[in-house]
Amino acid sequence: MPERIVLAYSGGLDTSVAIPYLAEKMDAEVVCVAVDLGQGGEDMEAIRRRAVDCGAVESIVVDAKEEFAADFCVPALRANALYMDRYPLVSSLSRPLIVKHLVAAARRFGGTVVSHGCTGKGNDQVRFEAGLAALAPGLKVVAPARDFAWTRDKAIEYAEARGLPIETSKKNPFSIDQNLWGRAVETGFLEDIWNGPSEDVYSYTSDPAGPREADEVVITFEQGVPVAIDGRALTPYQVIDELNRRAGAQGVGRIDLVEDRLVGIKSREVYEAPGAVALITAHMELENVTVERDLARFKRGVDQRWGELVYDGLWFSPLRSALDAFIAEAQQHVSGDIRMTLHGGRATVTGRRSEDSLYDFSLATYDTGDTFDQSLAKGFVQLFSLPTKIAAARDAKNG
Repeated sequence: MPERIVLAYSGGLDTSVAIPYLAEKMDAEVVCVAVDLGQGGEDMEAIRRRAVDCGAVESIVVDAKEEFAADFCVPALRANALYMDRYPLVSSLSRPLIVKHLVAAARRFGGTVVSHGCTGKGNDQVRFEAGLAALAPGLKVVAPARDFAWTRDKAIEYAEARGLPIETSKKNPFSIDQNLWGRAVETGFLEDIWNGPSEDVYSYTSDPAGPREADEVVITFEQGVPVAIDGRALTPYQVIDELNRRAGAQGVGRIDLVEDRLVGIKSREVYEAPGAVALITAHMELENVTVERDLARFKRGVDQRWGELVYDGLWFSPLRSALDAFIAEAQQHVSGDIRMTLHGGRATVTGRRSEDSLYDFSLATYDTGDTFDQSLAKGFVQLFSLPTKIAAARDAKNG
């Protein structure tokens, strides 16, 4: 009986080409697993059939939209996860969930090998294989684009020669990855970092410069989790999906970034993440209102490390799990409403309210009713400045 390979299937060029190539190269049967992560704009049943048309012996689609939103996007939101302070981990978050379902499919269909379409230059190979090492270390891994030295132009020629039913061609050279949390575009003319992205690169967002009325939205959080929009109770998936539409219509969430890849090279990526950017902006502001100063300062370092771990493919690491425990504790009072104006490519906070707010109007006001005892400030400033004053005196003496 031939060996069975479970392939993470996206329906695009690399994984479609991998089906007949792996079958021929390894004399194996290929089982395809496509995971619906709320990417939209794609017919998942058509993708399932495409895998069969390309030679797969089995092809399944896993509906993981709600799971992705609740178990992956929400933790990233609570961590304000922005790699290099800008990238909201669009692809990074999806890989561990895909790995989870690849392992389940391998057990279901008797697979002994898992395959993915990643190249040797990218981060995703690490994310897939580090996840597999954690969940199913007995499974072998093969990556045709990396292990058999496939280049993108060779893959296109292979697909065209065999008439594989895929859209990517030499005229449409972009590599695109998308899910509920956002969309990533690379390759083609974008590899020249002087070239600006053309409007046809974008799909989740409208031109921010286009004329339109502003959109005002109120987002409600409970312990750092988004639970409602404009007073309507929604699941995390529904919140992100609605904000993708509303913020995307205002051009919010476009990111053009030269980023540091895990493998040591710099790469130019264009991202669209309207819902993610709007939510992270709102969540960070609610933390400003409800989280005590020293906890907030320390959490910023935790947030950065959390994002780096997930970007580097270490979702299943003990450190990420431990950081999640800290973040959960830090979110105990992050509940309330944030009002935002979505317009001109920006998500601007205009209002905040929370029963757990640390903002005290009577302490903050400069008008009548001020309860802040300013007479205490003079001694505080003197004591606070004392170490600097002593050091300056020493330096003056020695200089």
